[in-house]
Amino acid sequence: MSRVATAGLTTEPVPPAGRLARLASPTTALALAALTLLVTLASGPLAVLDHQFSGSNTVAPAVFALLFIVVGTVVARGQPRNPIGWLLLGIALALVGGTAAGSYALLDYRAGYHGLPLVRLAVFLAPSWSVFIVLLPLPILLFPDGRPSSSGSRRTFMAYLALGAAFLALVISQDAPALVARHIRVDSSGELAALNQSRGVVAALYDALLLLFIAVCLALVVHQVLAYRQSTGVRRQQLKWLMSGGAIALAGLIASLTVAGGTLVLVVALPISIGVGVLRYRLYEIDRLISRTLSYALLTALLVGTFIGLIALTTDTFALSGRVGVAASTLVAAALFNPLRLRIQRVVDRRFNRAHYDAEATVAAFTARLRDAVEIDAIRSDLLDAVNRAVQPTHASIWIKP
Repeated sequence: MSRVATAGLTTEPVPPAGRLARLASPTTALALAALTLLVTLASGPLAVLDHQFSGSNTVAPAVFALLFIVVGTVVARGQPRNPIGWLLLGIALALVGGTAAGSYALLDYRAGYHGLPLVRLAVFLAPSWSVFIVLLPLPILLFPDGRPSSSGSRRTFMAYLALGAAFLALVISQDAPALVARHIRVDSSGELAALNQSRGVVAALYDALLLLFIAVCLALVVHQVLAYRQSTGVRRQQLKWLMSGGAIALAGLIASLTVAGGTLVLVVALPISIGVGVLRYRLYEIDRLISRTLSYALLTALLVGTFIGLIALTTDTFALSGRVGVAASTLVAAALFNPLRLRIQRVVDRRFNRAHYDAEATVAAFTARLRDAVEIDAIRSDLLDAVNRAVQPTHASIWIKP
């Protein structure tokens, strides 16, 4: 949307958003990221309790999920209406959700913790690897705008959605007895035992869907290669990183489904490549988000360090009581908060949010010149120049009341 600046620096009104668009907000992104992080942290203790803790089954999925969480949160907060961030968070939740649900189911059926609540639901949710498989290729096709870039990619996108829906329907139909059957058995991963023992028509359907999945994944890569060849400048560099990481991730996923499960580690190339494309080439205009996150992280670390250091100083060196030391340290930390915040924000903006830093410098320079200005035409010209440099609107004009 173009920006139009007037003397009051107003902007064009934003059209009202729908319910789904309002739900996709930075707050929702933080809530989903917190939920995914909580599930990730819970998967470790659950695996220890049922004696299933290992590097490949517990640690690796947690590390993979953390990478997806970080990049997905940054993108979803910076561009909440772009589905890529939400897809990355969904991939992370599906990855660790199945691990945590399977471990919880094993506590009841294998480790002797009988009578746990919602254990049947945990068995049903354990094969969430299927959701992970379906979601993983989508950010590759939708990057960076969040929608297919051509009619050919739109047809591929619709075909992939139909294929993904068929695959998930097949998994759910085989997993449904976990909720309705009188007696069930689970395997060593906490999933319904019958789910991994498919035969006959069901096995043939799985094989057919797998072949179609591989074909569509290759088509996704071809579409991005064509988009790369037609792109220029920064977008070309962004797509170059995506193609590299996306091809590696899809190769690892396909190999893990057909040959060796250890190759699943290659999927981490996807969030890494998207993260590099976002951060290095200022995609989605997230400079402000990065600078705020970094500045508040530094501010928190400095205040915590100051607080702990002052408590140690007042109680050990000056022999004050613990309550007096804590009170004094709290007052000092509170007094330092705003000066430190302003200083750190200025330093971080200078490096990571240059546009905001330059805008503040432009406004400060205009204010200094305004003190000595007397001619209205010079002031008007200087004001327009400052607005154009600081806000960069498509059009700027000034109305002066007679």
